Amino acid sequence: LNVIVTIINENDNSPVFTQTNITKILPEDTKVNTTIVAREDVTATDADLDTIYYELISTVQNTSDYFAITGITNPGIYLQKALDYEKFKFTTLLLYATDAPEGTSGTIHTATATINIIVEQADMKPPWFLPCTFIDTDKSICISGPYTGRVNMSEMSTEPLTLEPGPIYAIDPDYTLNEKIVYSIVSGNEDNVFSVDADTGNLTMNKAATAPDSYQLQVMATQVNNKQKYSVVTVEIKVINKSDHAPYFESGIYAGTVSVGLDPRSFVFQAGDPSSPLMITALDDDFPDV
Repeated sequence: LNVIVTIINENDNSPVFTQTNITKILPEDTKVNTTIVAREDVTATDADLDTIYYELISTVQNTSDYFAITGITNPGIYLQKALDYEKFKFTTLLLYATDAPEGTSGTIHTATATINIIVEQADMKPPWFLPCTFIDTDKSICISGPYTGRVNMSEMSTEPLTLEPGPIYAIDPDYTLNEKIVYSIVSGNEDNVFSVDADTGNLTMNKAATAPDSYQLQVMATQVNNKQKYSVVTVEIKVINKSDHAPYFESGIYAGTVSVGLDPRSFVFQAGDPSSPLMITALDDDFPDV
């Protein structure tokens, strides 16, 4: 008697990942659609020879839309959104492998692999002149206003000029890189009156200004390692007549009178002369005719 026995495979094995913990370091400027974990590195096997289905989940808030798998049965992980070092520097992904699609009745076995993603800052931004104001909620763009200063006509200062709101200064906003920045005047320096120190940004004079005109200097801050990373700011230098005298009040004491119950912005009258508004005047001997 011949007896034929057919053994029916039972789903009694779980999928197995070759690597259950993977760490990847990604430069911030990694291009979208780049494969960051190859399929073969995260493919699970099943002794029951079942088709394996995959799902990728991020454990860190607001990072789930940056990464995706190629397909439900293809676990290769790729970048689907541009990275931003300012938004997050690290995230953890969980890759689930199951031996049956979601919603299947019966026993389903699962395996998990952990993928740690470390974002490495890249040289993405041009220099920022300080102080500056952020114009976006991501704090990725910072706009600076002009610097202003003044010099006396026909007089050459030997010290760095004092500017508002502060000295010329720029930083590399990719702060972990902190590339070296150099300064130069690119326009507005008629007659070569001014110089800027390439390393410090200090603005000095080569010679005296001889006309009562303002100088609109354009100063550029450039990264030494990449001249395409630069920013330009305006530096307005006003040329004024030298002031030898301080202004002074005509009188040391002024006296006035007001009535009770006056409306706001009503005149204050001179004490003893209720028909003449009280006037406070100052003089400056540098301007005797004013």
